[in-house]
Amino acid sequence: MTSQPLPIIEAERLRLRCIEESDLKQLYDIFSDPKVMRYWSSPPIQAIDEAVALLQGIEESKRQGTMLKWGVALKPSNKVIGTVTLFNLDRTQGRAEIGYAQARAYWGNGYIHEALQALLSYAFNDMNLRRLEADVDPRNVGSIKTLERLGFQREGFLRERWHVAGEIQDAFFYGLLKREWIRSR
Repeated sequence: MTSQPLPIIEAERLRLRCIEESDLKQLYDIFSDPKVMRYWSSPPIQAIDEAVALLQGIEESKRQGTMLKWGVALKPSNKVIGTVTLFNLDRTQGRAEIGYAQARAYWGNGYIHEALQALLSYAFNDMNLRRLEADVDPRNVGSIKTLERLGFQREGFLRERWHVAGEIQDAFFYGLLKREWIRSR
């Protein structure tokens, strides 16, 4: 499959853009932080080599058409402070899952909400997806509030879904339909 360039998505204070080699330090800082990774389905990365492998995996998944991951960059510095992702992308079924992470220093500023609004608009309007899904650890109150503010509805409770770093984790499952997103705009 031929890889298309990842489109740049503009938001008021942010630019969603391709993650580049020059962003490896920021990628490492985000995904090595135990507090950022506390509720993820994988443990924090331990070395910069893992950030290199993560970037290679991002590129490979984009080539295969199964995942699109943008760096969330501040305007005008262009510094990556987080990521937003469409993964398990199934264009035939018109669905994907979303994921997001943000460097702890930028928590509480509404950046992820803004980035996700831009991503959802792109997914529904430009990609013509019909449904987006998210799973979130029930203890991750901030993420739950973010999803619900965006209009996601809790659709299920998946018991013992993840086993990460020796801990069994449950998950809430959320969904958002294109028609709901359009109606809320």
